[in-house]
Amino acid sequence: MDILPLNSTSVPAQLPLNTTVYVNTTFSVFDGCEMYIEAILFDLTLQSINVIVGIPANLLVIAILIQNRKDPSTSDLFLGCLAFMDAYFGTMTPLSFLNLYLWHSKEVWSAIKFSFGVKDTSGPLFLSCICLDRFVAVLFPIRFGQLKHIKYRLSLTLLVICLTFAYSTAKMVGGLPNFEKIFTVEVLAAFAWMVVCNASILWVLKKSRGAGKDDIHPMKKKAFKMVLSILCIIVFNYLPLVALFPFEDHYTPDVFRCYVQPVGFAFLNISSTIQPLVYLSRQEKFPFLPDACVKKFTSCIATEKSENISAQKPSA
Repeated sequence: MDILPLNSTSVPAQLPLNTTVYVNTTFSVFDGCEMYIEAILFDLTLQSINVIVGIPANLLVIAILIQNRKDPSTSDLFLGCLAFMDAYFGTMTPLSFLNLYLWHSKEVWSAIKFSFGVKDTSGPLFLSCICLDRFVAVLFPIRFGQLKHIKYRLSLTLLVICLTFAYSTAKMVGGLPNFEKIFTVEVLAAFAWMVVCNASILWVLKKSRGAGKDDIHPMKKKAFKMVLSILCIIVFNYLPLVALFPFEDHYTPDVFRCYVQPVGFAFLNISSTIQPLVYLSRQEKFPFLPDACVKKFTSCIATEKSENISAQKPSA
């Protein structure tokens, strides 16, 4: 039996009723792809980075959000849920290795497939929620003030969690035809929404710009930086997969199963590390880290920036 790559949800071709099927109950990470292991190794390598870097980074994001709970941002709930989902996905990677090489358990394999469904859905949807929050804050500030109550974000979070669990359960059960198209449509819609958010906020910033850059409201600058970082995440982590999957019919089954799917999902999976690192890069304070270290780090960055500016002035 050909075991598909880790995230794969492809449905095997239907066989005639009188066909005898021999099923191999053992799992192997290379089963069916022994001659094309490069892409699978690439995917597994990136998932290992999620364990080493992604889990601590997501836990640090959650710690920062808990520390700032007395003065939270309106998008902190979405960020916290996203960090929790990414940390949960990272913890499943060691189980994947153990099950592929030692346990060969169908129950564990079902749990792993469920975690892949969580990753496929929670990332694009929670990023879209964050972008929606910034979009309303910049374009409709009065309306945004009326919608600041936590109940609206709780309702939206509950909706995303329900959609995530429904998708993950369907992926775990399997057998649905053209199941990849659901994810492709989801990511395409999220990507289109990010572009609309980014373009709209940029348009508002240009309109509110005065004689110089400093006339832009700091909150609008912050909103634009957040949306721009989200757009970069969507482009780097989600677009490769969406660009590859619609052309499944143009590949041979082995190439699509052993090369295209592992590479596409590898870019998706590494977002569990990139997303928290992008958030942490915008922070000025970190819990459990002395202020002296943070000040030294930020002063080094400021010195480097000033040196670059002074080096550019003579050439101008």
